[in-house]
Amino acid sequence: MHTGESVLGEADLSLIHALQIAPRASWTQLSTVLGASPDTLARRWDHLTAGGWAWSSLIVAHDGDAALYAWVELECVAGDAEATAIELADDPCTLGVHQVTGDADLVLLVVCPDLYALDAYLAGRVRRLRGVLRCRAQVVTRLHNRPYRSRIEQLTPGQVRLLKEVTGGEKRPRTPARAHPPVTELDRKLVGELAGDARRSAAELARQCATSESTVRRRLDSLMAVGSLHHHCLPAPRFSGRPVWALVTADVPPLEVAPTVAALTRMRHTRVITSVTGPHNLALAMWLRTVEELHEVTETLVRAAPALRITGTMVSLRTHKIGAQVLGPDGRRTHHIRPDVAN
Repeated sequence: MHTGESVLGEADLSLIHALQIAPRASWTQLSTVLGASPDTLARRWDHLTAGGWAWSSLIVAHDGDAALYAWVELECVAGDAEATAIELADDPCTLGVHQVTGDADLVLLVVCPDLYALDAYLAGRVRRLRGVLRCRAQVVTRLHNRPYRSRIEQLTPGQVRLLKEVTGGEKRPRTPARAHPPVTELDRKLVGELAGDARRSAAELARQCATSESTVRRRLDSLMAVGSLHHHCLPAPRFSGRPVWALVTADVPPLEVAPTVAALTRMRHTRVITSVTGPHNLALAMWLRTVEELHEVTETLVRAAPALRITGTMVSLRTHKIGAQVLGPDGRRTHHIRPDVAN
């Protein structure tokens, strides 16, 4: 059963893949790899982003001890699931909002600074919504991979090598180990702007934020250097050829978690792999071509990791939010939510 139409052509997906590898590459550099003129690529990207078919976002990196993730399942009043999802999609701390099949009506991926902030958000915000009947949270004890590093793998190996050559590779400069620099009000403005369009120029950002281009570059370089920010380029899933979001829960004996996760990480389907509290100890999120593919994928998971015991599956009837991007009923991006940038 197909739930969406792959309206993005090979040229579109190649452009998106190239921007996942080199998010700030110039159109001239990209034209060398993609075989289209710089003007053609620029117009095509403008068409994709203006129509909500794809986006390039600069997201706040919540790594290590800097934040706490949780999967939150909600049971809603009959008829209120969609309205509740739309409201929660406007919260900066929700990185995923899905209407799903199964015992829950909604599944959220939430990020908060710590357990106290998560409790405050659930008790003071989520559980007080009129449409919420029950709320169950499973804290992520370990995030085994980084969803913002996932790619669609459209370019050939030769094109990937050429792109890295013409752009100088994927340089991730790091400063010597130290505390992150204090976050300024300008940093918050810059991240808020770039969360919606990470390819905005320094000149445009300087005008928007009433500062100089050199200051913009200096602040962004500082944040990127310590790993505070990451580029995140994606096609709108409904039109990418993989429109079905699924969450698979599983149990693994504690001594088998490390080799199991290593095997699962090598599989392209598993975009998010988390160890969690609760009735099972692993939760895996993925994007599939069809609903029927879920059965095939779970078989593949167990073959790749024999210690894995599948305990549950659910698929999304509608995805309302991915990262900072809010999706409309037709699956296209409508707007973005400005992220919180902590000090």
